[in-house]
Amino acid sequence: MFQIQNTLVSLDVIEKEFCCDLDVCRGCCCIEGDAGAPLTATEEQQLNQMLPALLPLMTAEAREVVAQKGVAYNDPEGERVTQIVNGKDCVFARTDHNGWCYCVIEKAFNSGKVKMQKPISCYLYPIRLKEFPTFIAVEYHRWDICHCARQKGRRQHIPVYEFLREPIIRRFGEEYYEELKNVAQEWKKQNSQK
Repeated sequence: MFQIQNTLVSLDVIEKEFCCDLDVCRGCCCIEGDAGAPLTATEEQQLNQMLPALLPLMTAEAREVVAQKGVAYNDPEGERVTQIVNGKDCVFARTDHNGWCYCVIEKAFNSGKVKMQKPISCYLYPIRLKEFPTFIAVEYHRWDICHCARQKGRRQHIPVYEFLREPIIRRFGEEYYEELKNVAQEWKKQNSQK
């Protein structure tokens, strides 16, 4: 691990390669798993405010879940996450007629109906953040369903941090990303000389 500002970053973030391959996975990360997407308190509040714009885009089952339980719940680790349908599908996920999953939050954002693109945990994936009192751990998460993304990343030589440039900047800022990039380049240079 290495430190950048108030974060401790896993070496995997600069050493591993990753690039979503939606042609293969069709966005299944939105409908697989046993919990919803992690949310910040601000994001949960924003989702509640955006609901009138999102509800018409959601499935009938998802609208029912949100009406009964709200947009979020505490997962087994006590983290706030988006509600799920049928024990796995995010309430904000839809599947189109071709079997592709998409996020209704992002669809509403792209059409100018809401101001939030999607939860930062979704945007940053496969990076996961763990907040502690004095620092944030920036970790690489490995999920079997992303095997195609790891393969594509290796073929195209795209490190995780490069693939996630925009979401890293959204969460931490441009200066942070530049520092991360410099550390990664220096690390690569040192290891290529061994």
